[in-house]
Amino acid sequence: MSNIYLPNLARIVKTQNETYDTRTFEFELVDPKAKKEFKFKPGQFLEISALGVGEAPFGLASNPNRPETFQVTIRAVGAVTRALHAKKPGDLVGIRGPFGNGFPFDEYKGKNIIFVGGGIGLCPLRSLIEPMLDARSAFKDFLILYGARTPADQVYPGRLKEWEKMPEIRFGMTVDVGNADWKGNVGVVTTLFPKLIQTADNTVVFVCGPPIMIRFAIIELSKLGFKPENIVSTLERYMKCGVGKCGHCAIGHKYVCVDGPVFTYKEIGKLPEKS
Repeated sequence: MSNIYLPNLARIVKTQNETYDTRTFEFELVDPKAKKEFKFKPGQFLEISALGVGEAPFGLASNPNRPETFQVTIRAVGAVTRALHAKKPGDLVGIRGPFGNGFPFDEYKGKNIIFVGGGIGLCPLRSLIEPMLDARSAFKDFLILYGARTPADQVYPGRLKEWEKMPEIRFGMTVDVGNADWKGNVGVVTTLFPKLIQTADNTVVFVCGPPIMIRFAIIELSKLGFKPENIVSTLERYMKCGVGKCGHCAIGHKYVCVDGPVFTYKEIGKLPEKS
């Protein structure tokens, strides 16, 4: 970005409904130079503006190895998100970013990999899962665990089915509340841990979801012998400016938008509980 405060225009290429209130948007930058130069890391986020309404931060949900277009999954919960949901392919939005530190990648080659996603927490994890699958031979055992409140609350249902069938990965899925058609596991995502997690040795876990889910996932992972430095998660704060200037996302001496949003549990443990 030539100016971190000035949005670039992006066009909506297509949209995909995920749940009753959640939609995935695919964007491309309008300016050819900006489009050519656009790159992002897994776990980074964008500030997206519905022109004339406002701006909000959203995690990237697509593969950074294919940055010509990029995806963001948005739940309609407020003025900006509802305004974005009202848009259709061809409409324009403002884009600032990418911002944040992103998930580690190269330093975890040669390790067992586990992903634990809850609800739309799978969205930022997807930006790491896909490039890791592109480099599948660089990692050892590869396990994806995903939990949603109900079958209707699952995001990326088509991709979930593909992951389930891939012989090179292990996959587990659960819902808190099933229905007549649900034949899989019923229970929170941590109920999958004793069934599918084989070892904490040489293993790193990436966890993303609602704060309460992250909290209990980390508790259970710690019981299984995972060290704090091998549990990687994200922190939720309103990252208003995205560049460490406004202070909205400060926790102690850390700014989530700049120093995060990705932290190891070891780093999180050093932060004050209240800020």
